[in-house]
Amino acid sequence: MPIPTPFHPRTSALCTSMLWKDWAGYHAVRSFDVAHEREYFAVRNGCGLLDVSPLFKYELRGPDAAALLSRMTVRDLSRLAQGRVTYLCWCDDDGKVLDDGTVARLGEERFRLTAAEPTLAWLHRLGRRHSLTIEDHSERTAALAVQGPTSRTVLDAASDGTLPPLRFFGIAPARIRGVQVEVSRTGYTGDLGFELWMDREHALTVWDAIVDAGRDHRLVPMGLDALDVTRIEAGFIMNGVEYHGAHHCLVESRKSTPYELGLGWTVSLDRAPFVGQAALRAELARGSAWATVGLRYVWDEYEALFARFGLPPQVPAGAWRDGVPVYEASGRQVGRATSGAWSPALKANLALASVRAPYQEPGTRLEIEVTAEHERHRVGAIVTKTPFFDPERKRAP
Repeated sequence: MPIPTPFHPRTSALCTSMLWKDWAGYHAVRSFDVAHEREYFAVRNGCGLLDVSPLFKYELRGPDAAALLSRMTVRDLSRLAQGRVTYLCWCDDDGKVLDDGTVARLGEERFRLTAAEPTLAWLHRLGRRHSLTIEDHSERTAALAVQGPTSRTVLDAASDGTLPPLRFFGIAPARIRGVQVEVSRTGYTGDLGFELWMDREHALTVWDAIVDAGRDHRLVPMGLDALDVTRIEAGFIMNGVEYHGAHHCLVESRKSTPYELGLGWTVSLDRAPFVGQAALRAELARGSAWATVGLRYVWDEYEALFARFGLPPQVPAGAWRDGVPVYEASGRQVGRATSGAWSPALKANLALASVRAPYQEPGTRLEIEVTAEHERHRVGAIVTKTPFFDPERKRAP
């Protein structure tokens, strides 16, 4: 049975919809209102406040902390500067992705790893001969995401000016109502945004301070339904949706490599040995069989399909995560769409998809399966470079 996060006393009082889901064993709000639109538009035009405490969080300290993380993940963490965060993934010996997450360098010998799945046993297994301590801070550390165009203004007000200037993917300490927090310029919405990390006993104090500071800046608590739409607009993959951790897969065809997921840019091959290095080097030499791409439906064709039945075009109210077949013009299936959503900001029907490598070039016309009046049809879908939504403010100083 799910358990409450440190922010549950506040989120439960505000969740009038009673829409909840289990996120890593915790109660997580899907939508505070009966529909997620108000929360979505808050992120794109104001500020959304999201409880992300269910993330798994591990702290590594010691002279070999960077070496262990470099051996475990596809990045060379010895090169990560103090006060910086990086996104990455980690693989098994065959170069198949186990999970993805972030690593923050909080000190010379202190790091925080976030993950979607439990990773403590893997860390201990790889760290047996390393000089460091590994602690699971998943329950001890509460976390909030503050996302949207006014998020910086809200945090400046909440921190009484103690928030230092932060570059994209930077992290620094600040104080909010006397509580020591760490603020990173990161998030899962593809917009200007921050994430806050604090001891769980101070969670409600920080929540209240941010809500008070956000009253004049269009701050709205948000749930996972709105987040799902924003992460698709941002082109962000999700464990269990765009890919499945290799240790969960019963067949090889369900496993993915970083290159197949569009994460090749995170892989640093030419360095000391790391898990999966040889397999990834071989894949880079021969080329990948699959690619993760964005798809934009051809709206005129989509609209015309429903018009044949005397219906207006129907788009889902929220994001979907069903495997939907994708075809080439001849009718041969060449992949599947893994998730998608109607984008209110872009006024477009979008999807993320896994397709065979020859069909990955932007501009390639494919066809995607659409059901209308209980019949299966196909409409055009154009391979599109992601992110679909990429505002300048996301990276602006």
